[in-house]
Amino acid sequence: ISQSSAMSARLSTIMVFVRDLPRGVQFFRDGLGLPVTVAPEDPHNPPFAEVNAGPVTVSLKASENLATCSTGYSPMLQFEVEDMDATIVRALSLGGALDGPIKYPPTGKAACLRAPGGQMIGLFEPNMDLKLMQEASLAQQQRRGG
Repeated sequence: ISQSSAMSARLSTIMVFVRDLPRGVQFFRDGLGLPVTVAPEDPHNPPFAEVNAGPVTVSLKASENLATCSTGYSPMLQFEVEDMDATIVRALSLGGALDGPIKYPPTGKAACLRAPGGQMIGLFEPNMDLKLMQEASLAQQQRRGG
């Protein structure tokens, strides 16, 4: 197959299995601020919900199967947030739990928490001053032709 006709894979959906679908939806919607695009109450749909996480959809599917809901065996979902402190307060109030201290690398703030269903959630708030300096430096290089 030539490169021009080859199609690359594109991540579009991450499925997260939860034991308590309404609580999972509440956490992703109210705790992380993600809009619900498919509500679990829709009688035409099986027991699942979807939230919009930018270019990727997070699909929450109800499951009682222990293997699919085992704490610590899920992918880690990483979200960039504008206000780390407010996001953590909301997430904790909805049953989330911090998994270690908030870290402060030069690039911003980073935290890890568990959703009420045990899923690992990473939060990152970029250092806006650093981001602005990097953008200014890149713009300056482009003006110089390099």
